[in-house]
Amino acid sequence: MASFNKVILMGNLTRDPELRYTPKGTAIAKIGVAVNRVWTTETGEKKEEVTFVDVDVFGRTAENVGQYMRKGRPILIEGRLRLDQWDDKQTGQKRSKLGVVAETVQFLGSPTGSGAGGGDAERPAAPAARPAPSAPAAPAADPDVPPHEGDDVPF
Repeated sequence: MASFNKVILMGNLTRDPELRYTPKGTAIAKIGVAVNRVWTTETGEKKEEVTFVDVDVFGRTAENVGQYMRKGRPILIEGRLRLDQWDDKQTGQKRSKLGVVAETVQFLGSPTGSGAGGGDAERPAAPAARPAPSAPAAPAADPDVPPHEGDDVPF
């Protein structure tokens, strides 16, 4: 049976990111996102509903989120749903919580923090576009390894 697990959220951070590291050094940022839905009823009355979603971000993206994002900033997240289950230590009951694991994150709004969604003026904003990574420097020639001759490697 086929399955598909994809979530796309756009909203505002509900709190500053909580950045931690695993014992192996992997960064994990825990963030909360508020997603608003506004609609008009049949009687013309405007209604609003807010959904709060907990999101986990991993790796270098987590470090960027921890460095550049603050409460109130707009963000776009693509990821997948994850169900966490555990036993409550106080009641002994099984508990569960549905959250999102981010696969890609895009910072939205003004990079200076003066636009919609607020921001922290003391912190620099994320660059709009990241320059292409430069090629790594060629390693020094090892006298014990013969040079590769005749290779047609295009990179």
